[in-house]
Amino acid sequence: MVETKPKHGDKVIGTIKSVKGHCNAGHKVGDKFEISCRNAAGLCGWLYYNIFPNLAILQTGGDPWGDSVQVEKGILMRCPDIENEVTIELKRTK
Repeated sequence: MVETKPKHGDKVIGTIKSVKGHCNAGHKVGDKFEISCRNAAGLCGWLYYNIFPNLAILQTGGDPWGDSVQVEKGILMRCPDIENEVTIELKRTK
């Protein structure tokens, strides 16, 4: 039996904004993920690993750059595969 853990912090939505080349994980522009520090929600492991520090900050109410306007607009992050780069926007929702 899988134990369900309570949610922690704010909800964060990741939206794929661009794909340069071919994403081996199959991510496409417009894909949306409700992600958290406890749930990658199907996001590629490499991309999830790259966004995790900022995801943790957003989920716990912080601001990675000390500029709340930037956080409200969304944060753009990229996967480490520069040949097949995927860009994701992270937005916190309350």
